[in-house]
Amino acid sequence: MQNGTTNGTLEYFDLKDMPHIIKALDRNQKLQPDILHLIGNTPLVKLNKIPKQEGLQCDMYAKCEYLNPGGSVKDRIAYRMVLDAEEKCILKPGKSVIIEPTSGNTGIGLALAAAVKGYRCIIVLPEKMSDEKVNTLIALGAEIIRTPTEAASHDPDSNIMVARRLVKEIPDAVMLDQYNNVCNPLAHYDGTAEEILWSLDDDVDMVVIGAGTCGTVSGIAHKIKERCPKCIIVGVDPFGSILAEPEEMNKSDVQMYEVEGIGYDFLPKVLDRKVIDRWVKTTDKDALNMSRRLIREEGLLCGGSSGAVMWAATQAAKSLKSGQKCVVILPDNIRNYMTKFISDQWMEARGFKPVIKHDKLPWWNVVLTKNMIQPITCISHEATTLEALEALKKSAAPVISIVDDEGAICGVFTADNARKRLANMAASTSEDLSQFIVKKYYTVDVTQAPALGLVSRMLDISPFVVIVESVYSTKKPIGVLTSEDLLQLVTEKSLNLSCS
Repeated sequence: MQNGTTNGTLEYFDLKDMPHIIKALDRNQKLQPDILHLIGNTPLVKLNKIPKQEGLQCDMYAKCEYLNPGGSVKDRIAYRMVLDAEEKCILKPGKSVIIEPTSGNTGIGLALAAAVKGYRCIIVLPEKMSDEKVNTLIALGAEIIRTPTEAASHDPDSNIMVARRLVKEIPDAVMLDQYNNVCNPLAHYDGTAEEILWSLDDDVDMVVIGAGTCGTVSGIAHKIKERCPKCIIVGVDPFGSILAEPEEMNKSDVQMYEVEGIGYDFLPKVLDRKVIDRWVKTTDKDALNMSRRLIREEGLLCGGSSGAVMWAATQAAKSLKSGQKCVVILPDNIRNYMTKFISDQWMEARGFKPVIKHDKLPWWNVVLTKNMIQPITCISHEATTLEALEALKKSAAPVISIVDDEGAICGVFTADNARKRLANMAASTSEDLSQFIVKKYYTVDVTQAPALGLVSRMLDISPFVVIVESVYSTKKPIGVLTSEDLLQLVTEKSLNLSCS
C-alpha cells in the first residue's frame, strides 16, 4: 500500500505518486496492433432532448463508455490491471490463471484481454447478472462460476469469497482484485478524466458518476479536482447499497435491486469519499425507465446503470445555470440487457412499467382469484434432492415450491433446472437440495388483485408463474399457472363473459 489519505477506516492511494500512462489519441493511426489498443478515447456527446424535457439550463454531455471494445467502462481497468501485473511479473503469459469476482463487465474486460494475450480466465459472478453477460464471457473463452445473489460480500458463498478460495486451490492463479487494485482508479485518473478535460478545455462544472467498485468515481474525481477545483462530483448509488454518505441516505428496506454494476454492501478500498461532493440515491424504476429514454430519445444504446446515472444527473444538474457544463458517465451498453429492461414484459412484471392494454380481450382485466389456479406441491427446504425429484414426478407439474419452516416460499424446484445442473455442471442428486433450488422466477400475489393480463405478459417470458398469498409478511405459495392453464382459463372466461 502506498502512503495515502484515510477513507473512514480505509487508507486511500495517493494517485499522484503512482506511475502514469497517458494515452494520446492519434487520429492518423489507421491500424491498431490488437483490439486492446482501442480501449479508451470514447466520445463525449451532447445530450439534447432529455435535458430540455427535464427543464435543465446547463449543457449536458454523455461520456459514452459503452463504446469500448468489450462494451463498458471496465475495459479500461481490466487492461490496466493486466498490463501492471505483467510488468511486475505477477502474471506470466502461458502459465497464470486470471480469477476475478465481478458483476460481469470487469469480467468481460479481463476475458477480452485474456483471449488476446492467451491466459486462462475464470470469472465468478452473482446469479442476478444477465445471461447476456454470461454468454459473452463464455464466447470469449472464460470459465463461469455463479454465486447466490443474496450472499453478502463476507459470506463464504459470495463471489468475492469464492474467488479468493479458488486462488488458493488453483496453481498459478492470480486475482487482480478490482476492489483494492490501485490500477482501477489510475485507469480513470490517467484516461477517462484526461479525455473529459481535453474535450471541454479544462472547463467542466459537474461530473455525475455511478459508484460500483468506485474506481471510476474516485479516479475521475481526483484528476478533475486537481485541474478544475470548482467542479462538483456527484456519486450515484442505488437504494439497497451502502456506498453513499451521510450514512442516513443508505437506510432502506430494499434487499435486492435489479440495476447491475453499481452499489455494494461494503466499502471498496478504491473508494475515496472525500472527493465526492454529493450523492444521489436511485431506484430501479427511475433508473431503468431513464435507460429506455436514453435509447429512444437520444439514440444512445446504453445499459441500466447508465439510466441510474442519467436520472441522478437530472436531479443534481438543476442547480447549474445556462452555459455551465455537466458530464454524465454512461458505463455499459445494451448488449447485456436484451432480455431484461429492454423487454416490455420484463419491465411490466416488476411494476416498472404499466401493463399494456387490450380492450378487445374481455378477460385481460379480469382479476385472478384462488379458484382459478392449479394448486402447487410444496416441500420443505430440508428435504433431499431425491425427495424433491419424487415430489415433482408425483405432481405432474413443471414446478414444485420449496418452503421454509414458516411455510414461506424460498425457491422452486423444476425438472428443467435439475436437468441442466446434472447435464451441464456434473452435479449429483446426492448433493444438497439448495444446489438445485431456482431463486429467479415470476410470482403474482393474489392479495394484490393481479389481472390475468399481467399473468399473460409474464408467461411471454417464463414457462410458469407461481401464485403466492401474503399472510402478514410471509409469502406462501398457493398455486402455479402455465400457458396451458391460462389458455384454458381465458377461453372459459371469454365464453362466460360473452354469454353474460
